[in-house]
Amino acid sequence: AVAGHVRHGTGGCTIIAMSIHKLKLTGKRVSWYYLFSAPGSTRENRRQIKKGGFATKGEATAAEAARRLEIANEVDATPGATPKTLGAVIREWLKDRGPTLSPKTATRYGELAEYLSPEVAALPVAEVTPLHLHREWKRLNESGGHHRKTQTARPLSAKTVRHIAGVVSSAYRWAILFGLAPTNPVTHSSLPQGTKRAGIALSPTQQQLVIESAGGPWCLGVFLEVCAGLGARRGEVLALRWSDIDGDYAIIGRSLCQANGELHFKGTKTGRTRRIEIPVRTLQALEAHRVAQSAYRAHFGSSYRTDLDLIFAAPDGETLKPDSVSSSVSLLCHRLKLPKGASLHTLRHSHGSQLIADGVPIPEVSARLGHANPNVTMGIYAHVIPGQRDAAKRWEQIQGSVPKEKTHQN
Repeated sequence: AVAGHVRHGTGGCTIIAMSIHKLKLTGKRVSWYYLFSAPGSTRENRRQIKKGGFATKGEATAAEAARRLEIANEVDATPGATPKTLGAVIREWLKDRGPTLSPKTATRYGELAEYLSPEVAALPVAEVTPLHLHREWKRLNESGGHHRKTQTARPLSAKTVRHIAGVVSSAYRWAILFGLAPTNPVTHSSLPQGTKRAGIALSPTQQQLVIESAGGPWCLGVFLEVCAGLGARRGEVLALRWSDIDGDYAIIGRSLCQANGELHFKGTKTGRTRRIEIPVRTLQALEAHRVAQSAYRAHFGSSYRTDLDLIFAAPDGETLKPDSVSSSVSLLCHRLKLPKGASLHTLRHSHGSQLIADGVPIPEVSARLGHANPNVTMGIYAHVIPGQRDAAKRWEQIQGSVPKEKTHQN
């Protein structure tokens, strides 16, 4: 019994993919084995790879997929070899793009690529079809993840699957540029559609509750006050130095990110520095924080990291871990029974929502938040632009202001 499908390779060679065979033993016992042609085999010179002794068909299938991927990696690992499989092209693309990406982004791309099944990763990059990818997106959407505790399969969200497809698509654009693939099959594959959830925005009362309920040796409450008052991203606030405070303004030109357990300072998301005005209450909180931090500086003396000059730091002046800060805020929001999904990023979203709802012009809010352009801001906060609920009433008023034409009686 042979399980799998037949694929016709170059030169008229027929290669049997996923060839799983059943061997009948004594009695009712059976054993399973895989048998497939090695890469580069031809009709005249065929080399086959075989391994048996598997108790189930599933074990044999998984073992064959792993062996195929191992062989593909061995071929691609040859110094100077041209990447031939999809997995190898993605790795080469990441290696090539790595210096231009932030460490966190590069790590995330690598993590997303690892979701691809070994079978798909081992396919020749020029022979992957939209149907191959359609089946892979469907598999990922149904059972591509796993539960942390039990390790059992679980669905991946449509958003995550689309991000995985984005990585594959970017790798294909790179491959086309260097003549490794003729087309990008991702563009013609069918991706799962997910419902986009509206961002959560806290009311001023809820926001103040979070700030006042925070604590900690590194003044979490002041950190949240600054996040809420500036509307800056997590990493941007954690990277702020005292030298970045210029009177009533904050200079935001870098960010602190965490990738593979290491911390890195990098530029802002858009690569641009922005100068934004600091609210009075936020300035007051910063001044009080400066006084409190001076006590830690005196306590640690010469071992305090004055070279970093960080506003928000560990007691000894070292950098804080962004992921740990986010976890602390998420736990706080959960304890305060705020809307489900409330997090540190919610303070940034609340900042933009409150300003726009109060009538602050979109371009001004966009510049403050550090968006690439006002269109990004419009796409995120269109639902809170003031006056939308009064549209019907205002239309009636406009109609009422139009003079009625006089009618003439005969």
